[in-house]
Amino acid sequence: MITRRATLGLLAALPATVRAASGPVAIVGAGAAGLAAAEALRQAGRAFILLEARDRIGGRAHTDHTLGAEARFDAGAQYIHWAERNPWAAIARQEGARFNDEDGWARTLFIDGRPATEAERARRRAGFAGLDAILAPKGADMSLADEAKLAGPDAEAATSGLSRLSLGEDPGRVSAADYDRLWSGTDLWVDGYGDLVATHFAHLPVRLNCAVLGIDWSGAGVRLRTASGTLDAAAALVTVPVGVLKDGGIAFTPALPPPTQAALDGLSMGAYSKVALRLDPKRIDPKAVGDAVSVARDGPTIYFEMGPFGRPVAVANLGGDLSRDLCRAGETAAVALATERLAAILGSNASGAVTGGRLAGWWTDPYARGSYSIAAPDHAGARDALHAPVAERVYFAGEALAGGGSMTVGGATLDGERVARDILKRLPA
Repeated sequence: MITRRATLGLLAALPATVRAASGPVAIVGAGAAGLAAAEALRQAGRAFILLEARDRIGGRAHTDHTLGAEARFDAGAQYIHWAERNPWAAIARQEGARFNDEDGWARTLFIDGRPATEAERARRRAGFAGLDAILAPKGADMSLADEAKLAGPDAEAATSGLSRLSLGEDPGRVSAADYDRLWSGTDLWVDGYGDLVATHFAHLPVRLNCAVLGIDWSGAGVRLRTASGTLDAAAALVTVPVGVLKDGGIAFTPALPPPTQAALDGLSMGAYSKVALRLDPKRIDPKAVGDAVSVARDGPTIYFEMGPFGRPVAVANLGGDLSRDLCRAGETAAVALATERLAAILGSNASGAVTGGRLAGWWTDPYARGSYSIAAPDHAGARDALHAPVAERVYFAGEALAGGGSMTVGGATLDGERVARDILKRLPA
């Protein structure tokens, strides 16, 4: 076994070519899946090398501190979904994490910059009522949009909001069968999910700023090409997001076999984005305003989380194609739009209330290329199809393969542990 100290030394002095005589497992990506797999291998005494392209661990579980500690926010995951079986619920409680007990419903609805009428509010509530039953698959693997059409325009409007603000994707691109299989249960809004993940796995040795550019699996093992050189390993466990794989971020030699490629073709990435606005607490009390939804006919629907955990910040949430457009426009444009929409809600109190802003635009992030995975209509089986390793030496893991736990940190964690167990059975130490 390579000890933690020996592994750190190997990584710190990675030369142009590394021969892995002891046959470690190379884990590509230190998000939740990669970290969980590394921990499982560590506990089993199996040598591994953990490689991460970013300058931090956690992947899309990331608490952003750039607006100041008092205005920090979770740029990615923030809910521990289906807490009854999610491993992070117990971890969070053991670490003494703080939870938000609010019900999550917005207090205020604005339409095209004006307060909604009671009739408009009632119609919106009616559209969401019974939506799970409306979207239950009815035979063929249709899209959420097609399922909603069967129930009328109010259900269609509600489905669009649900899809964009929960999945980060327009409903016409989402498999209703895949959506229906997602696990449900209690959702815990945890303060600093990204920080929790990073702290929990801080003990693991990891090579940061080391993007894997190519994986050659033509030989007995695998050879990985990185920005720091090449290294050999017994197998590669690839945990990067589907968006990176589809964007060609890692070149495979030879090309991935047709069944694996077909599974990837059936998946895509949603574009859930957040824009955090730091507020001057002397000018505005965000909790006094309450969470709000801003709907615009020619623009994105934005959900504002006002003062989460008592912090002087408003976090704008949006998804779908208009979110993609905003990511491409850049942070300045995103902050300006969110500020404009918030000003309509705050009214006269808005003058000078916003003192800074930050875009968490996963769609244009080169190490994510989207927020989380989406199965296309007629491709509900794509996630399971990726479970089969390629030539017993290239494995895939992550939220995209987590079945009912897909699109979550908990699902990625469980899937990383699943593949680690598989590797331990298939590959000798």
